[in-house]
Amino acid sequence: MSNLRTSRTRLVGAAATVVLAALSLTACNDGSGVNDEGSSATNSPTAGSSSTTAPSGASSSGSGSGSGSTSGSTSGSDSSSGAGSAGGTTGSGGGGAASGAEASDSAGKPVTCEGSNTKTVAAPLNRPVNHMLLTVTNTGGKTCFLYGYPAVRFGEAQAVPPVIEDSQPQAVVTLAPGESGYASVNLSATDGSGSDGHTVNSLAVYFHGPSGNESVGAGASPSLPAKGVYVDDSLKVTYWQQSMDDATAW
Repeated sequence: MSNLRTSRTRLVGAAATVVLAALSLTACNDGSGVNDEGSSATNSPTAGSSSTTAPSGASSSGSGSGSGSTSGSTSGSDSSSGAGSAGGTTGSGGGGAASGAEASDSAGKPVTCEGSNTKTVAAPLNRPVNHMLLTVTNTGGKTCFLYGYPAVRFGEAQAVPPVIEDSQPQAVVTLAPGESGYASVNLSATDGSGSDGHTVNSLAVYFHGPSGNESVGAGASPSLPAKGVYVDDSLKVTYWQQSMDDATAW
């Protein structure tokens, strides 16, 4: 009897073992238990991969954050670059404006009136008698200063006549392009008191610089009447004048 119970107990135990084994196999075939363990084992690298390559979930959020940071950095860089570029451009522009301004000043800076930038005309006057009017017109593109008085040489004269000191104007005669300045020449004494009178057929006019003592630039050779002009040792000239009336007043 005891042996029968023992055998039955073993049989039941064996059966229970078979049942447990069957249940275990069933669980394996079901896949839930194994997959849960597998999932938990493989989720970390998969999640890591997703965070690197997948555009969704936490990865997308991380990418958005990174993008925001990168965008901010890029924006700052672009802004800095833009400011630098703009600054450079502005600086360059300012240098061009300064250069443009300096070039303009240089182009418009007044020069000395002389033979190469003026035209000189000599015309005998009826009144006052024995006088000649010299007209100098600025033919250049810049304003010029007509300094002092004309240094005239008639014919083969070795010296230039003196200037009438009282005719000196208060300011230097300034000629804009196209404008004219004037001086008169007293050719001979009206009362016949002059000596060494003679007729001349040529005239050279030279121009003074700022110091008033030296000749500058080219001279001029205005034409005289075909019969020439009569001069004597009373020959003298006025300073350059801004108006014809001032020139012929002496």
